Amino acid sequence: MRALLALLMSAQAPIGAPPAALVPVAPIATDPAAAYITAGQDEPGYRSWYLAAPWRAAQVKTFNDYLVGSQVGGVLPTWQLLRTATSWKDCGGQPFEIPPAEEWPHIVQTLRYIHDYVIPEVGPVEPVSGYRNPSLNQCAGGAPESAHKHYSAIDMVPLRPITRIAMMRTLCAGHSQHGAAYNAGLGFYAFMRFHIDSTKYRRWNMDPAVAAECPPIIHPSDIASVGQPLPAQPTPAVTPGTSAPPAPTIVAPVAQPTTTSAHSPERGQRR
Repeated sequence: MRALLALLMSAQAPIGAPPAALVPVAPIATDPAAAYITAGQDEPGYRSWYLAAPWRAAQVKTFNDYLVGSQVGGVLPTWQLLRTATSWKDCGGQPFEIPPAEEWPHIVQTLRYIHDYVIPEVGPVEPVSGYRNPSLNQCAGGAPESAHKHYSAIDMVPLRPITRIAMMRTLCAGHSQHGAAYNAGLGFYAFMRFHIDSTKYRRWNMDPAVAAECPPIIHPSDIASVGQPLPAQPTPAVTPGTSAPPAPTIVAPVAQPTTTSAHSPERGQRR
C-alpha cells in the first residue's frame, strides 16, 4: 500500500518536489484504550467468545434490543458493554458476560448520564469493564456491594488526547452540576481510567491538583460501594463548664495517583 501511495505521489508531484520516498508519512494512530484491555477482551476475543456458544447470539440480541427499547442503544458499542473485569483471566472468569436480565435496568441511567454529560465533554470513550458476577467481583478486589456487581457501573477511558488532570476537572465540573439528578457516581483510578455509575451521587479518588476545586463526595454509607476507608476521627476533650464542640465532618481521604499497570487498576482500588 505504501509503495502504491509513493508511486502515485511521485507521478503527481510538481517539478522540483522531493521524491515521494522522502516525504514524511504520518504515523498510524494508536488505540488509546489498548493499554487498558487485556488480551481476549479485544474485538477478536469478543468474536471468539460470541462464537464459542451458539446460544450467546440470541442473548446478545435480546440485550441489545433492550437497550434500544430503553432509548440508550448505540450510546456505547454493545459488545464493549459486555466486558467483565480486567483480571478475568487470573480469576478464571469469562472476558465477556451477559448480565442477568434483572440487572439490565441499572445500566440505563448510567448510559444516559454518559450520553448527556460525559461524551459531550471529553469526547468518545471506550468501556473497559462493566458487569462482574459476585465471584469475579470478589476475586477482582471489588467492594462487597460494588456497583459493577449490579451492572450500574462502567469503567472507561477517553479516546481523544487529554491529560489526566484536564479529564478530572472536566468530568468533575459536569458532575457537580448534573450528577445529583442522575444519582451519578464518579471515580478515578490509575492513569486515564475512570468510573461512572448511577447508584448514588458521590465521587472519589481526586488527584491533589484537583481536590481543592472538586472535593470528594463520600459519606459513611458509600463505603460499601466504593471501598475507601474513612480516616479515624479523634474525640476532642471537653473542658468542664464548656459545651462540646460540633462533631467534625467526616471526609474521605484523597487518593494519590497510582503507578500500577494500566492492565490491573482493580486490585487495591475498589469500587
